[in-house]
Amino acid sequence: MSKTLLSRIETLRNCKPKSSSPFSSHLRGDIKRLVNDSIQILKSHEQWEQSLQTHFTESDIPIIDVTHFVLDRIDDVELGLKFFDWASKNSPSGSLNGTSYSSLLKLLSRFRVFPEIEFTLEEMKTKETIPTREALSNVLCAYVDVGSVDKALEVYHGVAKLHNSLPSMYACNSLLNLLVKHRRFETAHQLYDEMVDRDNGDGIHVDYYTTCIMVRGLCLEGRIEDGRKLIESRWGKGCVPNVVFYNTLIDGYCKKGEVESAYELFKELKTKGFIPTLQTFGSLVNGFCKMGMFEAIDLLLLEMKDRGFSVNVQIYNNIIDAQYKLGCDIKAKDTLKEMSENSCVPDLVTYNTLINYLCSRGEVKEAEKLLEQTIRRGLAPNEFTYTPLVHGYCKRGEYTRATDLLIEMSTRGLEIDMISYGALIHGLVVAGEVDIALTIRDRMMNQGILPDANIYNVLMNGLFKKGKLSMAKVVLSEMLDQNIAPDAFVYATLVDGFIRLGNLDEAKKLFQLIIEKGLDPGVVGYNVMIKGFSKFGMMDNAILCIDRMRSAHHVPDVFTFSTIIDGYVKQHNMNAVLKIFGLMVKQNCKPNVVTYTSLINGYCRKGETEMAEKLFSMMRSHGLEPSVVTYTILIGSFCKEAKLGKAVSYFELMLINKCTPNDAAFHYLVNGFTNTKATAVSGGPNNLRENSRSMFEDFFSRMIGDGWTRKAAAYNCILICLCQQRMVKTALQLRNKMLSLGLCSDAVSFVALIHGICLEGNSKEWRNIISCDLNEGELQIALKYSLELDKFITEGGISEASGILQAMIKGYVSPNQDLNNLKEPNMENGKELR
Repeated sequence: MSKTLLSRIETLRNCKPKSSSPFSSHLRGDIKRLVNDSIQILKSHEQWEQSLQTHFTESDIPIIDVTHFVLDRIDDVELGLKFFDWASKNSPSGSLNGTSYSSLLKLLSRFRVFPEIEFTLEEMKTKETIPTREALSNVLCAYVDVGSVDKALEVYHGVAKLHNSLPSMYACNSLLNLLVKHRRFETAHQLYDEMVDRDNGDGIHVDYYTTCIMVRGLCLEGRIEDGRKLIESRWGKGCVPNVVFYNTLIDGYCKKGEVESAYELFKELKTKGFIPTLQTFGSLVNGFCKMGMFEAIDLLLLEMKDRGFSVNVQIYNNIIDAQYKLGCDIKAKDTLKEMSENSCVPDLVTYNTLINYLCSRGEVKEAEKLLEQTIRRGLAPNEFTYTPLVHGYCKRGEYTRATDLLIEMSTRGLEIDMISYGALIHGLVVAGEVDIALTIRDRMMNQGILPDANIYNVLMNGLFKKGKLSMAKVVLSEMLDQNIAPDAFVYATLVDGFIRLGNLDEAKKLFQLIIEKGLDPGVVGYNVMIKGFSKFGMMDNAILCIDRMRSAHHVPDVFTFSTIIDGYVKQHNMNAVLKIFGLMVKQNCKPNVVTYTSLINGYCRKGETEMAEKLFSMMRSHGLEPSVVTYTILIGSFCKEAKLGKAVSYFELMLINKCTPNDAAFHYLVNGFTNTKATAVSGGPNNLRENSRSMFEDFFSRMIGDGWTRKAAAYNCILICLCQQRMVKTALQLRNKMLSLGLCSDAVSFVALIHGICLEGNSKEWRNIISCDLNEGELQIALKYSLELDKFITEGGISEASGILQAMIKGYVSPNQDLNNLKEPNMENGKELR
């Protein structure tokens, strides 16, 4: 072996080799001494070559008989290579035998010196020297350890060719595991079959470990049932019952989403006497998390505790993450408290997930408290900790605090990168503060961080929404000056901006420019242009744009069809609407809420409300929740037709489904009940309500009978319905609008609000939310209406709100006196204690 080769070897003092081959206890004493002396000379003598020469000269033992023993025992790859080179030069034939070369290969494999491994194999091939099966098995394992699949396979096939056998059992299992890890399933199956065919030969004994690797591979392929069959076929053939098999299958079922099958296997595991491991529970918890089955998770956690397992932070993190992604209500404090009580210390992932959750709900102050707690616990917040807070404060309009957080990131040594600045800029644009966003962009560039296409896109989108067309063009020019080529999405934003501002000609020119530049607008880009043509009633152009879209090999999506349907609805062309809808269904494009809402709007415009209701039912049967626009269209149509019972039905259904109404819905109801004759008010069909009795209609009739104006009665009924569904914030906003219209807040308005406040659990703070200036007579009227309202919400009892009114009447004082001196009623189960 050349000195040039030796000079290329880097010192590997930090490498931890695997244990070398055992020194044979059957070795002759003189050979053993010579081997030990040779290693000692290599390690301690500067003139080792001369010393070795003298040593071997004094001995009658040939160098070739000792070389492989020295290489097997030496623990320094450099010394080993030097010794091999010296031994080669000093052997009688000028070359060493296959045993010595094989020992060198084992040494090189232990230290992962791959260039020298390949050089040695080539040299052996040239000299027609065959490496041993053991040496090649070691080489194979070395390639497996560094994840070199193709090289490992090459060595595997080399063993079969040279020795007509397989590598060692350990090497075969290692290669099989690597193939599964890299998802080379077909090759893994071939290897496994070869191992089974040679079972009991070549030292190959396919055991439970081999089979378990293959089962894991089948599970990764989604073939869990085939995995079970494989276990059954190998039962008793070196494959014995083991909890590892169950864990592998359970994990496979869970990852495939078949959690019921996983749980059945879990029960089978226990009935056969196996004890579940932490991995068993972890896989099941992950599976249940994906399905949102949190009650089942609670039972699993209890069983874990009963079996003495500690719920680790990874399991808690998976649960919290699933709750967040599935929109569950997470009590951050309670979650952290529960973890602490179970001796589980939250990590940075825990806090980051909870901070993200709180920020998504607008609870930024609470999220920042968790940031402080993270720091107190000695954890180092990262960009994933700060970015949601930056975005959250921007949404609240607290830009100074958002900027302060970026500065805090910098002081903690965190790099304020484009992602962090992008979060701030995006948050500012969402909050409508595009000018401040541009200032932040300038500061970002002053620090040498250039915005990317996404940031420019956000800025231009914000400028268009503000109607600042000229400034958007300036930003585009700056973008081009920075040699940042606008992508199709940026151009789509510009096209959409021109359409928003009513400049269709400019939008068409820009869209054509995208095509001429060789950019693919994509489905989004084509949809923007189709939306523009539809907005301006140019439906023929919109259809031509779809044809152009198809010729560019893009498939129209639900947005495409919904836009076209809405365009034809506005032209009252229901024949075209039905044609497009039929085409949409034919192409297996599922209609969404927007699609159904447009269809409902079309039939309502034609006065065919029965068909509109059928579409509404069809929409809900497909699992789609109607939007505020859907409900408002139906409410408006029935009010115009003086079918107020129907209008109320949809309004109450809207509230039951927690869809917050808009001003248009209120306007339709108030106008409908104000301008329609009394005979048309009651008796509307209530097929949408489980309870045939309408609260709205009941109270409207009572108020009209008691002398309220129709407008005041309608507004009050809306307030009552809102508050009964715990929409107090919306009710308060409507109450303020009533006051601005000159309608005074009266006894029924007060009753509606006090009921809503109590239902939200804020009975003790009601005076901080609303004021009361009712006189004694008005309080009596309020109590009367409150008791009527109780009939809808209690079973013969008195509500908390009615109890408060009773106490106010009992201790009545003039509105000019301090109401804070009134004694609160002592309530229990909604009834006043006497």
